[in-house]
Formats: sequence, C-alpha cells, structure tokens
Amino acid sequence: MNVTNINTRKKRKAHSAHLDTFCAISLPPKELWPDLLFAGIPGCDAERINCATELLDKNVAIGNGERPALHHASGTWTYRDVQIRANQIAHVLVKDLGLIPGNRVLLRSPNCPMLVACWFGVIKAGGVVVCTNPLLRVRELTHIIEKAQIQLALCDYRVAADCEIAMQGKETSTRVIKFGGTDFPSLESLMAKKSKHFVNCDTAADDVAFIAFTSGTTGRSKGTMHFHRDVIAAAECFPKSIVKPISDDIFCGTPPLAFTYALGALLIFPMRCGASTLLLEQTTPAHLLQGIQQHRATICFTAPTAYRGMLKLLEDYDISSLKKCVSAGEPLPASTSDAWHKATGLRIIDGIGSTEMLHIFISATDDDIRPGATGKCIPGYEAQIIDDNGHVLPPGAVGRLAVRGPTGCRYLDFIEGQKAYVQNGWNLTGDSYRQDDAGYFWFQARTDDMIISSGYSISGAEVENVLLTHPQVAECAVVGTADQERGQIVKAFVVAASSVEPTETLKKQLQDFVKAEIAPYKYPRAIEFVSALPKSSTGKIQRFKLREGARVTVSNENRFIVPDNWPRPKGYAHGQIATGKFIFVAGQIGWNPATEQFETDDFVNQVAQALKNIVSVLESAGAKPSDITRLNWYILDKKTYVDSQREIGKHYREIIGKHFPPMSVVVVSGLIEDRAKVEIEATAVFAE
Repeated sequence: MNVTNINTRKKRKAHSAHLDTFCAISLPPKELWPDLLFAGIPGCDAERINCATELLDKNVAIGNGERPALHHASGTWTYRDVQIRANQIAHVLVKDLGLIPGNRVLLRSPNCPMLVACWFGVIKAGGVVVCTNPLLRVRELTHIIEKAQIQLALCDYRVAADCEIAMQGKETSTRVIKFGGTDFPSLESLMAKKSKHFVNCDTAADDVAFIAFTSGTTGRSKGTMHFHRDVIAAAECFPKSIVKPISDDIFCGTPPLAFTYALGALLIFPMRCGASTLLLEQTTPAHLLQGIQQHRATICFTAPTAYRGMLKLLEDYDISSLKKCVSAGEPLPASTSDAWHKATGLRIIDGIGSTEMLHIFISATDDDIRPGATGKCIPGYEAQIIDDNGHVLPPGAVGRLAVRGPTGCRYLDFIEGQKAYVQNGWNLTGDSYRQDDAGYFWFQARTDDMIISSGYSISGAEVENVLLTHPQVAECAVVGTADQERGQIVKAFVVAASSVEPTETLKKQLQDFVKAEIAPYKYPRAIEFVSALPKSSTGKIQRFKLREGARVTVSNENRFIVPDNWPRPKGYAHGQIATGKFIFVAGQIGWNPATEQFETDDFVNQVAQALKNIVSVLESAGAKPSDITRLNWYILDKKTYVDSQREIGKHYREIIGKHFPPMSVVVVSGLIEDRAKVEIEATAVFAE
C-alpha cells in the first residue's frame, strides 16, 4: 500500500525531509504565525531535529537502555524495549505500508506501551502523528481523517471499529492496522521479522512532528501543527523550571496521550530526563490512587476534578511516594488546593496551557504557589493582559490573556481561526485573566463558549449539532453551568419538536443519543425543556441569559415546505417559510476580498472561498449560515460542477453546516471577473 499524498502547489522547502508536502502547504502564512522566542532554550537552535532521537535513542545511547521507561498492567518496558519496537514499527510503515516522510498516521488506543511505540515509530519514519482520543466516535474521527487527509491508522483492536467505519468510502486507498488482538495481519505479525535497528529520518527542526486536534467553539475540531523543535522546547521549559524531575521519578496521570497535556506529562517530560511513566487505561480516582500506591509514583498530572475525587478516598491508599502534583485543564480552586495540602502535605502545582501552545506556559511551584492564582510566566514565555483593541492593561484590570514563547499556534488549513488566535505576534488563548502587582495571573472566565468539565474542553456548539439531528429536537442551546465536583457540567436547553411531550424518558434518550454519536464525556448531564430560547434582535441565542436562568418567549419559525407528492431533492429543499429580517448577499466569487486576488484557479477551492465570503457578509449583519433561505449558483462548466459534487459537499458542510435551503444552479457563458469559476448569491432571514 502506498499512502503517498504529494501536493505540488507550493514548492517544498529544500531543507525539509517531508516528501509529502501536505503539512507544509497547510500551515498558515508565516506573517500570521506568532512571535517565536528561542533564546536561552537548549536544543532549539538546531536546524535538524528528530524528536524520537532526542527523547528515546539518546537515552539508550547514554546507558539508559535497561532502565524502566513504561509501567503498565501488562508489565514494564525498558528504554531498549521501546526503541526496538519503535524501530520495527518504523520498518513496517516504510517497507510494508509505503509510508513516505510527511504522511499522516492516525493512532487510536488507550494509554499503553504499544501506543507509545507507535508514536515513536511514526516519528522515526518521518511521518506525522495524529493521535486521537479512544472515546471519539465515527463522526469526530471522520472529520479528523478528512481534515488531515489520513490514509493509514494504527489502532488497538479494542477501539478499531469506529476508526474502520470512519476510514471507509474515501476516494484514496486507506488501511487500518490493528495491534493487541488476533487479527491478521496484525501490527505485531508485521513487526515480527523486522530489524531491531532503524536509521531515523533526518527531519528538519521545523518539519511537523504531530497534529493535535482540539474542540473549538465552532463545534469542529481544529488541528494544531507542532514541529520537532516544539517538542524539545516543551521538554526544556515547564518540567525543568517547575517540576524539576530526576531520572528516578515515576510519572503518572489520567489524560489520554491524544491530549498535549498528557503527551508532555507522560511521554516527553519523563523521557527527557531518563525517568519512567505509569500508563493507566482506567483513570477513575480509585484507579489512579491504586496505581500510585502499587508503582510508588512520584509525580502526578491530572485535573482538579480528579484531585477532589481522590480526597474522598485517600484514607484507603498509601500515596506517600508522591513528591509533586500538577493540575491543568481547568482552573484549580483555592479550596481544592488547600484541602489537598491539608490531607497530603503537598501543594498542587497549577498551570495553564493549550493545545495550540502545546503545554503549560504559566505556573508556579514550591513557595511561589499562591492558592487560587495560576502563577507566573515560566522561563521562555511572556504574557500580558490586553483589552479588545490589543492595548496592555494595568495590574488588576480584567482582560484577554495574550502569550508568546518558543511554541505557538499554527492551525491546519484554518486561516480565519489563525487570525483570531494570533494577533500582533501574540497568542490569544480565549481566557479572561487579571495580573496582580506581583506578576501573578488570576483566572476569571473563558472569553468564548467553551465548557471546561473535569479537565475536558467541550464545545457547546458540537453538542448542539448532535442534538439537532435527533428527530424530537426542534431547537437547542448548550452552556456550561457551575458544578462543585466537575467545575462545570454540560447543560442543554431543548425546545422539543411539535407534538412531542418533554418527559424524563426523553431526557434519557437524548443523553444516550449524544453518548452514541460523540465522546461520552461530552453528553449533557443536565437537560431542561423550554418553550423557546432567548435571542437577540439579530436572532443570536443569548446564552448568557440561559446561564443566568432567564427565559424569553419569542417566535422564529423557519421551516421547509414540499408540495404534496413532490420528492425532496438530495441535500436541499424545494421551499422554505421564514419570518424576520431579510439579508440579500450579492454574488460572491472565489477571491480574497481583503486583497482582491484569486489565490487559486481550482473550481472547488473557489467555491469554498465564495461560501466563506457569504458567511462573512452574514456575520457582519448579525446572521448565521443556518439563516440562509435561498442560494443561487452561477457556474461556467456543468461537467466540472457535477464531477466535483462530493468535494463541494465536504466544503459546504464545513462552512455552512447541515443546512440545505432551496437552491438553484445556472450554467452561464461568462462572469465579470475573468478568473472567476463560480458566483453564489444568498438570501437570509433572521428574527427581529
């Protein structure tokens, strides 16, 4: 199988090892990157880095080969064990599966030694790791697979089914290789006769090593691209300045390795100093305590929810081996910090990081900890509090957190998101903070609608999108509400479909429906049925009123109509009833309005740009894509349109969503702009 995916639209940089240039052309333009600060950080000035060499092979080379690296219920792997298996996997990828440097490889498994070996095997071969949470469902995996153009997956047999479904029906050849089971050919069977030695791909420091996906407020995961250099920067900053581990330490924690918090805590940090890590597949507070007791773990990484859960069980376990406890993923309340300190004598190290930044950039340790405060900038990073205009605010003022350092946001093919997250060289994390006179940062709130529950970042919009596909839901809004145990819980306000009786049974059905469609931790733990949702004069749902418990009764009924005995066309409606304010969007073409330049002559990409332009016009008027009641398409070539419908549909669903209003397609002989291949008009209606 050859998983080559070479894109020649942009010339590949000469020093890159990637023959598949997908990642290079999917990076945002350099002028949209954040400022990157490498001064004083060891190893970051090298031009060529393979992080598998730095983290794994160098440990074996300096004599750590027989030291334990990974502890698991199945046994302990030494550094040499990990290296041998990673080398064999790299041979399988290159010789049996046709991987070339730059190909993306999806990994799906609970935390276990084989997942780590696969991670290093892909890196050694010059591939790009896309590690996924084993709790994700088909629709989430499908988005990741399509966004990262993945053709190969290595999966634990126990969680491979959803991945196999998600990989089906792709235009290019795809393959899922399982490990841990009896399927043939299994990854283990392919590894069996491979050499234990492998010459690592000579990757450049700024070749992409992995793509981490994170939920966004749009309801779609965003791919964040991290270089080999970023891995070394993360290894040199937070652990060395805050955690200060030694080679005899045993790390442990609860998050899946798909999360960059866990990737640092359970793989990058311990291996940078020759320590070992405990990999747990079950991560309840009881399982974590049992693991700490059994393996005498010394450094723990988890979320405030887990620390609160463990407090209730501490008397049944001996965790006297612990030296450092780290918390991230959600704000650490002072009450939790104080209770843990009183019970264990250890003060929890709080920190804030993000998938875009790779790991923690504000924290404090030992006597510098101030309960309730996140901490100060760690060495290598800078942060400031700014207002909406980018002006720096004085101490005590609440504003937007802006940060920069040796790592930073580079979204995968998401220019709009890049422009929002990175401004004037600074990364804007989406958090509101204040900084006191001593330089400590104090969390205030999220600046978007992200819900932080038990350390998980959950997009309310994503949960809404799932609920709206249920036939008994007419409308819904999802918000986070305060919860003593979890920090926040997901709560859904649901308007039931006409003639449907809102009952406790229906609540349970909706909760089970969400669990089946997306990761179970995202399901709404609370559901409240309402007759209508509060909305602004522009038709936007006023979620702040839902958080405050307010209720507003309005009418904004937009429904599709089909005459009796008429078939409904595939993907759209014949007609639509709408009441409200009209917006007429003039014909949009596939150019960048800011530059008045066509960035491509490709028909499908021009369609995508034209749709994005329509959405921008609607947003400026306070409307959204679901308010569109009519679309008119003017095209030059019918055959190109018909042959491209699948690709067009993919872009349409990403940009407009699953909202298909009445639409017409007209073939014309020419358009005013010579390079334009398509022009699209839109009409939208939204409630007063």
